[in-house]
Amino acid sequence: MAEASESIEGPSLAGLLVRFWHPHFLVVDKPSGLLSQPGLGDAQSDSLITRVQAVRPELRLVHRLDRDTSGLLLLARDQASLKVLGGLFADRKVHKLYAADVHGHPEALSGSVRLPLARLSARPPRYGPHREGRTCLTLWRCAQRGTNRSRLWLAPRTGRSHQLRAHLAAIGYPVIGDPIYAAPAHGSCLDRLYLHALGLSFADPFSGQRIRVRSPLPWA
Repeated sequence: MAEASESIEGPSLAGLLVRFWHPHFLVVDKPSGLLSQPGLGDAQSDSLITRVQAVRPELRLVHRLDRDTSGLLLLARDQASLKVLGGLFADRKVHKLYAADVHGHPEALSGSVRLPLARLSARPPRYGPHREGRTCLTLWRCAQRGTNRSRLWLAPRTGRSHQLRAHLAAIGYPVIGDPIYAAPAHGSCLDRLYLHALGLSFADPFSGQRIRVRSPLPWA
């Protein structure tokens, strides 16, 4: 395989920092609080994809992040590229790395969560372990520990809705600032959700070169 290509930053696009430019795709940094795509009604009409399509109508979302999750999003630059890149996600050939600050201290330094998840409620959308849920796998490693909190590196091996947030809450370590999965006693009404998509890695389907894109943590 060809040697790896690291992040190639460029000008911002619709106010969003572009972490990687490529003839067939680009990777942007989504801020916390911004939808990946529009929801229902005028109150949810603003989104990352509507903003960038106002400048570049040909761009397409390859995958999504929760509204409150920040970090790297892959955008295809045309419909043909969308099909190719979407196939990488469908075949689980894209490696994603997240960072989360969570309540509590895991006893182990690393582990995995294999709980199947199903949608338990619609408003707000909430997911949790269920015997008839979809198979999910999250790998985690403890990066550091502070007072009553820990920082975890997370590598999801499946891409279910709310997977990381629901898995961490299920094992007793909800993400700090989570308005859905963290109990009020944990201080869920903070300025943001402390979950960030900080790494994307995959083989460029157009050249074979290894692509690695990184985004620094937006909090200290």
